[in-house]
Amino acid sequence: MDVAPTFSVVVTNYNYRDFVAEAVDGALAQIQAPLEVIVVDDGSTDGSPEYLRERYGHDARVKLLCGANGGQLAAFQRGLAATTGEVVCFLDADDRWGPDHLRQLAALFAVRKDVDFVFSDVRLVGNESGVQGYAKEAMDLGHTVLGTWVFARWYGAPTSALALRRKLAERVLDLPPEFTANWRISADNCLVFGASILGARKYFLPTGNVDYRIHGRNGWWHEQARMREFPAQFRSRCLINFYAQRMHLDAHALDLARAEFKTRERPDWTEARRYAGIAMRGPSPWWKRVERALSILRRGLRGR
Repeated sequence: MDVAPTFSVVVTNYNYRDFVAEAVDGALAQIQAPLEVIVVDDGSTDGSPEYLRERYGHDARVKLLCGANGGQLAAFQRGLAATTGEVVCFLDADDRWGPDHLRQLAALFAVRKDVDFVFSDVRLVGNESGVQGYAKEAMDLGHTVLGTWVFARWYGAPTSALALRRKLAERVLDLPPEFTANWRISADNCLVFGASILGARKYFLPTGNVDYRIHGRNGWWHEQARMREFPAQFRSRCLINFYAQRMHLDAHALDLARAEFKTRERPDWTEARRYAGIAMRGPSPWWKRVERALSILRRGLRGR
């Protein structure tokens, strides 16, 4: 019988006193109960620390970490250091989960020992409505090293829809102080890019239980124009390069494009073209690169 792993939930809060209780209570109310809920208050000035101590200070299931403001990445690192579960889920304080989220994750992690990183769809609540997700159904993405390294492709979801095996999370968040300063916001990029480059096997599992709260223009799709600007692209590229250097990636890794593409469950035509392009960049003889690229494209056509 497959045994479900234990879960630690890290809730990061900065001036979200009006929302944080929904996030914490939703984590505590999971059908698959977490081992612990770590709440990191990142120097809030809206009364959040006092509110959290009053509401959860005597709840043995909740560990409160209140301190100076250091930004989102620093909050991730502080929260992770306090976890003991086998799988770590991150939850923004202005989001919330439906009660079946962790159960669905646990069922997948239990049977897929090779999967290190799972991300879900999100339901928009608040000022907008709808559903955002990588695909319409569950999908094994396999490995995404080259797609991320070459194209800075983001194979993931917002913070509240991410789950990582703790050993992977520890490697991903092992970043020097200068990165902590650079990623005071949007630190889910560290989780998503880092997991890819460090070789995690990724899986998209739409649980239908992650509520992503829109209050203002905080939705990540609203940031697409800004993310295409040079400062944001440069920051992401430096982050990706750091992980790539740690893994000693070089041009010869590009010759593995076909092998990495084969780890995908149902790759679409766009992804096939992307990986064919990667295959053509490798150092192998031109005829070998063409052969690999055509093999990738043929598989992509079968999936159309």
